[in-house]
Amino acid sequence: MNSFLLSGLFQLNAENGFMEGLRQFLSYTGFANAELGHLIMICIGAIFIALAIIKEYEPLLLIPIGFGIILGNIPFTDGLQVGVYESGSVLNYLYFGVLKGLYPPLIFLGIGAMTDFSALISNPKLILIGASAQFGIFAAYIIALAIGFSPMEAGAIGIIGGADGPTAIFISSKLAPSMMGAIAISAYSYMALVPVIQPPIMKLLTSKKERLIRMRPPRVVSHREKVLFPIMCILLTAFLVPTGLPLLGMLFFGNLLKESGVTKRLANTASGPLIDIVTILIGITVGASTQATTFLKLDSVLIFVLGAISFIFATAAGVSFVKFFNLFLKPGNKINPLIGNSGVSAVPDSARVSHIEGMKADKTNYLLMHAMGPNVAGVIGSAIAAGVLLSFLY
Repeated sequence: MNSFLLSGLFQLNAENGFMEGLRQFLSYTGFANAELGHLIMICIGAIFIALAIIKEYEPLLLIPIGFGIILGNIPFTDGLQVGVYESGSVLNYLYFGVLKGLYPPLIFLGIGAMTDFSALISNPKLILIGASAQFGIFAAYIIALAIGFSPMEAGAIGIIGGADGPTAIFISSKLAPSMMGAIAISAYSYMALVPVIQPPIMKLLTSKKERLIRMRPPRVVSHREKVLFPIMCILLTAFLVPTGLPLLGMLFFGNLLKESGVTKRLANTASGPLIDIVTILIGITVGASTQATTFLKLDSVLIFVLGAISFIFATAAGVSFVKFFNLFLKPGNKINPLIGNSGVSAVPDSARVSHIEGMKADKTNYLLMHAMGPNVAGVIGSAIAAGVLLSFLY
């Protein structure tokens, strides 16, 4: 009888222990900790991936970011050291490169190593288009200040208008770390949507006659000019805006590796494996930083709206500047206003949009090479604008 009771008690304790363990296990699952916000963000991540695969909108960016959004919004119990904001977690260590601004300069190194500045060197006045397109940054900065953001937050938001994801991350890591997720997602979203957003603005601001303007073929640029260009540019820009040194320095260093002709291995590494690895890391960690508890706020919505305004202003400013500049140019030297949109630094997507819109007006008018001039100038311009903002806000 006693043995029977002991056996029953042992079985009951085992069952209770099993049930308690099961309850504890279930309490740790994502199903038990899921909130509506997590599901919304997971859907947004899935949309990013769908746009990248179905529409082929910046797949190298949107797929890592989209998957990162899903990864960052898997619900979990605090203290497990798995979240991007939990000290000691793997994602937290990887996020360090975003938080401290390490990844953007490495991406600029790769961009420099794969960029040909010949179109800009052959026609230096195109740099003015890249400069004019940065107007969107400062327009958004003023609007953000007017609606209540602090100067540092407004500066970080405004940089979205440059259509330069790495620069946006670099600036937000310095000026507004708490807004980095929203700013980065906004910047990369508008970079991916360049073919959707820019054409209507370009058509609205140009006449059919202006869209038919043919530009002179760019002259051949010598090897010496290509080598001297990054050296002269870093001296000029860094002395002018020392705060932009991390981005500008790596951009022109990468370009020197490419154009010197004697560091091909280094240039290939910077423009290939290195930039690919950093793109993966920055995409997955920026996406993971959009946890619903920190991301789904009114400020995030306002950042998206202000980012759109900034990007629209930048595109309109570039096109409008070309129209104004043409008033002072002789008929044979006029610039097609359709390349004004490429003053934003979404390389080479905005230049490709210029070319496509030009082909729609005249199938024999090839604008791609001309548009690459202001496009690469926009990369330089956004980095300089970032340096200017840092110089008086940081």
